Amino acid sequence: MKEAIHPKYYPNATVICACGNTWTTGSTVETIRTDICSQCHPFYTGEQRIVDTEGQVDRFYKKLQARQQYVEDLAAKEAEKTSPDRLVADLDLSKRAVDALAKAGITNVGEVLAKLELGESAVLAIDGFGRKSLADLKKRLRQNGYELPEAAQEVTV
Repeated sequence: MKEAIHPKYYPNATVICACGNTWTTGSTVETIRTDICSQCHPFYTGEQRIVDTEGQVDRFYKKLQARQQYVEDLAAKEAEKTSPDRLVADLDLSKRAVDALAKAGITNVGEVLAKLELGESAVLAIDGFGRKSLADLKKRLRQNGYELPEAAQEVTV
């Protein structure tokens, strides 16, 4: 064996854990500091404790929270899209049709659906609102996810 190439060996090296537990062992370092030991590791203690030295758990929870917020925002947008309080002007109808409905006092989709429950003739009775406007209105309502009343499903010629 060559001289002076081996490190110094300490037969009574002290190991100190972050939890306060200490013990002695043989090592080439006189004092060893560790973050976790058999007294505090969840595998040995049976206790469900998350050991996170690099912040990975916090990052995961932030991503999870961001995902939940995104899903809630999507649900809110979808609910807003089929809201009866939505303005008729947002349905991309012709200006003449929107003006005719506004003149009759109908400004939101809920009022249009209420009028359609009375039948197509009630909507056609609105001054300046014709068959083409009615067909466009029903088409736009269906495209936006609204359920048309059964009375509006009937086609009268």
